[in-house]
Amino acid sequence: MIHSFFIINNTGDVFMEKHWKSVINKSICDYFFEEQSKCASVDDVPPIIVTPHHYLINIYKNQLYFVAVVTTEVPPLFVTEFLHRAVEIFTDYFQECTETSLKDNYVIVYELLDEMLDNGFPLAMEANILKELIKPPNFLRTITDTVTGKSTGVSGTLPTGQLSNVPWRRTGVKYTNNEAYFDVIEEIDAIIDKSGSTVIAEITGYVDCLVKLSGMPDLTLSFINPRLLDDVSFHPCIRFKRWESERVLSFVPPDGNFRLISYHIASNNTVAIPIQLRHNILYREGSAGKFDVQISPKQTMGKTVENVVLECTFPKSVLNVTLTPTQGKYSFDPVGKVMTWDVGRIEPSKYPGIKGNISLQTGAPIPEANPPLTLHFSISQLALSGLKVNRLDMYGEKYKPFKGVKYLTKAGKFQVRT
Repeated sequence: MIHSFFIINNTGDVFMEKHWKSVINKSICDYFFEEQSKCASVDDVPPIIVTPHHYLINIYKNQLYFVAVVTTEVPPLFVTEFLHRAVEIFTDYFQECTETSLKDNYVIVYELLDEMLDNGFPLAMEANILKELIKPPNFLRTITDTVTGKSTGVSGTLPTGQLSNVPWRRTGVKYTNNEAYFDVIEEIDAIIDKSGSTVIAEITGYVDCLVKLSGMPDLTLSFINPRLLDDVSFHPCIRFKRWESERVLSFVPPDGNFRLISYHIASNNTVAIPIQLRHNILYREGSAGKFDVQISPKQTMGKTVENVVLECTFPKSVLNVTLTPTQGKYSFDPVGKVMTWDVGRIEPSKYPGIKGNISLQTGAPIPEANPPLTLHFSISQLALSGLKVNRLDMYGEKYKPFKGVKYLTKAGKFQVRT
């Protein structure tokens, strides 16, 4: 399926390559560079590039391009999922997936790729299985490998999970305190017009888990309103037939951290925007303008808004901005014409604002439209879609069914203990 794999940095340097069948010269990446040169931003690079004899499927993560080369027609999303999974595993092993971390762990990266794909086909893609095969890096292992010139982190035995019907979970797991943590994370992407009306809004959600349970537990997770979930992607441990018939998540969980499901909600009627902007941006005749923006959460939300960052991309006729924020600090990039205001946390008693003057090029025409405002923020313990967990039950050799769940929030993070 996957013939070769290349990792390319922002400067166009192919600093890592891996081949499974036969070696394909890295000059194949010239087709990728040709398409990249036609694009104004990294988001515009086509995910699939067709060449006379190959297909290049790529993703962009952490300022790196991960490019897979295939020689026959394959489901492109299958290859894309492998690339994303590879980035997740590198991040799990090295705490980050950057050019520096990958170069510092060349040997482990190649060991992982050897185990993840067998002759180009996915084999071991679960982090807990890979950690039984290849030990994560540590200082002592690095010193030993450097002195001996050999890799000491590869296990000589096959993981027990690979030989069972549940390859994502190793056998013989034992914990003194059995506990499981579930975290519902939702990201909203919305476009609001100048009158405050929602043009488009969609939610992408995830259920991330940390499971530390002994033996082979069997869990069921149900929601009060499961019909909200649309376009759901499941971890292989989910019994799909039961979800189709009962809308209940039934599964034997992997050991440790994993993502149970991801879902997508695209409905303007059900998405409530939790924050609003009041703005007044004017361009005057001559070489000046006015900029005034205020951020406030909606009164009905009742949650604290944190990590607020406002970005404004001005037209090229703008030379500079002189602004005064009531909270946080701002910076202006004169080359990209981007103003970034790092607000931080919005206190309930005081709403932040920023205002000042815009300097325009002398004699330049007045911009016809206001610049777009991009707002980033995070809110803890809030599920914007209204998704609520009903209950979590667990069965197994050493477990009794739960009578209920200990909730940390109504919708968001919760935990259970046996």
